[in-house]
Amino acid sequence: MKVLIACEYSGTVRDAFIKRGHDAISCDLLPTDVPGPHYQGDVLDILGEGWDLMVAHPPCTYLSTAGVGWFNEERYGEKARERKRLRIEALAFLRNLYDAPIARVAVENPVGFVSTMWRKPDQIIQPWHYGHEATKATCLWLKGLPKLTPTKIVGRGEFLVCKNGKRGAKWNWGLPPSKDRWKIRSKTFQGIADAMAEQWSL
Repeated sequence: MKVLIACEYSGTVRDAFIKRGHDAISCDLLPTDVPGPHYQGDVLDILGEGWDLMVAHPPCTYLSTAGVGWFNEERYGEKARERKRLRIEALAFLRNLYDAPIARVAVENPVGFVSTMWRKPDQIIQPWHYGHEATKATCLWLKGLPKLTPTKIVGRGEFLVCKNGKRGAKWNWGLPPSKDRWKIRSKTFQGIADAMAEQWSL
């Protein structure tokens, strides 16, 4: 099966499909973090190259509700209006991936504006459904693919509570500052990647 993993530089999902014997390639504006088949460039340029399946991880910077306060025009004025413009562009990019001429497509993103600006996801998964003691709600919009089935239910992981009462997953909030912190937070959990490769190898 010819598989495109869009907007992935980690190689995690790509390599999970390769291990199952598929012709898989990742694509991102960034180079791949680990050696393997990778197209560095705009994924829109290669959508029509006869893929059997695409798993896409479009950027969530302007689509996640994590920074919802930055869209407040009364407080942030032109910066907020610019973020709203970028949010519309991000959604258009996500929908271009979903509507690509590929029969089987999975698009993932965190809980955010996609559900209200487009449609609700077909499924919401968690790392703790797939063997990782961590909480990170991930939405899946599916075309021509079945929902993922949990492979190993474990604990939800530890949480941290801030002075203001906000609660977050320790694996995420507890990461020390570093130049690669954003990469660690965005990387697909291995158990989820393996489930995708196993269950979507149709």
